[in-house]
Amino acid sequence: MSYSSLPPQSSGMIPPGSLHSSERLTLLYQLSQTFNSSLDLDEVLNRVMDEVIVATRAERGFLMLFDDLGELAFRAARGMDQNTIQEPMFQISLSVVHGVARQGQPVLTGDAQVDPRFSMRQSVKLLGLRSVLCVPLHIQDRILGTIYVDNRIQAGIFSQEDLDLLNSIASSASIAIENARLYKLAVEKGRLERELQMARQVQLSLLPSEVPETPGWEFAARWLPARQVAGDYYDFIPSQNGQLGLVVADVSDKGMPAALFMALSRSIVRASLDPNLSPAESIQRANRLICQDSTSGMFITLFYALLDLQAGRVAYVNAGHNPALFYQRGDRPGQGAMSRLGRTGMALGVEIDTPYEYRSLALNPGDFLVLYTDGITDALNPEGDSFGMHHLENLVLAHREETAQQIGIALESAIQDFTGGAPGFDDITLMIVRRST
Repeated sequence: MSYSSLPPQSSGMIPPGSLHSSERLTLLYQLSQTFNSSLDLDEVLNRVMDEVIVATRAERGFLMLFDDLGELAFRAARGMDQNTIQEPMFQISLSVVHGVARQGQPVLTGDAQVDPRFSMRQSVKLLGLRSVLCVPLHIQDRILGTIYVDNRIQAGIFSQEDLDLLNSIASSASIAIENARLYKLAVEKGRLERELQMARQVQLSLLPSEVPETPGWEFAARWLPARQVAGDYYDFIPSQNGQLGLVVADVSDKGMPAALFMALSRSIVRASLDPNLSPAESIQRANRLICQDSTSGMFITLFYALLDLQAGRVAYVNAGHNPALFYQRGDRPGQGAMSRLGRTGMALGVEIDTPYEYRSLALNPGDFLVLYTDGITDALNPEGDSFGMHHLENLVLAHREETAQQIGIALESAIQDFTGGAPGFDDITLMIVRRST
């Protein structure tokens, strides 16, 4: 870690030494003003150490903070000349600072070479440490880290008054450090939010901007990401000879990694579809390419259907995906049959040579398909019960005489009612294809 050098900050302040109470308060006020004059965390840390070195007449100063993993890490290492000390981990006794950080109790020694608490430690001997002060940095009951100063030349340079002063300075410094840290987190969060928003816009641009409009057919789609970006997607892919490709897919992961894998998979699937190949052969080609490109261990389940708009025939491949629902309208009102279109192969990105099959069916007027991801069936209500397949099937049957758009609206509304409007933990994607005439 490198530490930026800063210009002197102590000019004009009350010189250290034996301070009267009024002088001490004035010094602490001035230091507080100095520490809080910036919200740049690295600048604040270096200012703290430069002022502490002057106030305690120390030769060197080191400031350590707990990182995200709960480990102490050097964040400032300064000499009395206000230059950065390189490789600070080899400059002090780590056992001293770890002990202060762990126990929350300060340490003062006039000569570590003869102090029985430290004289037997190898680092103390090798570094020639003599006068040492180390105090915890804390906000209420939470320890942020430690401030450590020492002098390797003079013994007995630090007194109890210096320890009290450093404790007071540390209290003020802790507030400034925490404010700068929270500001940095807020800035990073804002930047991340902007990046996620941009990623969402990019992902939205990969989805169809509108559903197809074809005489005799109705199409509806819903895309409801659980986060700003999603691993789900759907696609309408025009093909030759009046055919239309339909895709609903779900990446195994969530968030940004899933969104990136989704974009890769969408491009590969589109590039793999060949009118001279069967749907199974096209998906097999896509699987080989995804297996070759994917090193993350993620995979994608997918339902692909090739719809002949003139003949009303559908050839489909279910690559490890949730079973699509196929509703066949009966001869008389109120009659009809619901069937599940199960898997015809493994998820894409798992095994490079896995085989796929395709199956065919006919869509007659009034028949429709419901393609979806498991965010629907796995949706939870406040009691922890899942929406489930039977609930989905019953809901579809209850709206079987309605248009594709009305069925989609009814399903989305039912899920929101079921979950109580709580944010979903999984992405939801839905597509309805209905033959109207």
